[in-house]
Amino acid sequence: MRSLFAPGALGDWPAFAASWDTLAPDTYLAQTGRHRRRRHGVFAAAASGPIRHEPHQPHYQSLDYNPLQGDIERWFEPLTPDVAASVSLRTILAFTRDFFGELAPGVDQWRIEVHQFRIEARAGQPGEPTPEGIHRDGVDYVLVLLIDRQNIASGTTTIHAADGSLLGSFTLAAPLDAALVDDNRVFHGVTAVTPLDPTRPAYRDVLVVTLRAVG
Repeated sequence: MRSLFAPGALGDWPAFAASWDTLAPDTYLAQTGRHRRRRHGVFAAAASGPIRHEPHQPHYQSLDYNPLQGDIERWFEPLTPDVAASVSLRTILAFTRDFFGELAPGVDQWRIEVHQFRIEARAGQPGEPTPEGIHRDGVDYVLVLLIDRQNIASGTTTIHAADGSLLGSFTLAAPLDAALVDDNRVFHGVTAVTPLDPTRPAYRDVLVVTLRAVG
């Protein structure tokens, strides 16, 4: 992905990536005995021009898309102001809007949701990037961008047809490895991650950006 951005467009990447160390526990998922950390934010964008950070609001999915935690408004800790305004995030959001916008030229307005995730793996307790299983997000398009992975095995992304058949799989292994998903056409999932060395911290950091046409 780095080669797709203008020179210097990720100039604050070290600080941006370090912000994953400040994510808050996902208290909703903890109720099911699973562990991850996250922050969430919402942006609004026209087909071109500035992308606007919206006031903090809940994340909502129906049970049709998230049988584990659907039909509830989930209030996560917000993106910090420095992350929301960072050059790296704004570059990624503009790229994502423009890339998917070419696939949907009739869309004038997008609702963009941003999720910072840290999936933690512990001895005897694998980390689950997609605890709801193979799924759709209930949006139009999805970007999954790897920020970092430390001391973990697996975490393989799988892409599936509507009937559940496997279309392909791959592992995001290095920072800026990415999956770009047409959520209307395919399902996706990620296998559980396990620590290589159970005595050391083990985690998978990703940025997930979703786009849904407004109207």
